[in-house]
Amino acid sequence: MTDNKARTVEVTAHDLPVHCPRPDSPLWAQHPRVFLDVLKEGSATCPYCSTKYVLTGEAPKGHH
Repeated sequence: MTDNKARTVEVTAHDLPVHCPRPDSPLWAQHPRVFLDVLKEGSATCPYCSTKYVLTGEAPKGHH
């Protein structure tokens, strides 16, 4: 059975660059690593698992 519920993960500037799956993801949730640009719009969604990554706090200096 597959769980199609999309997850939302909050990330900060400390987590950049953001990639999915995260290192703490369980083995069953693994897929090819994809880097996501959360700085452009403040969030990004993984094309493999639909996990949404949302940037919280301030962007690093020099990024808008």
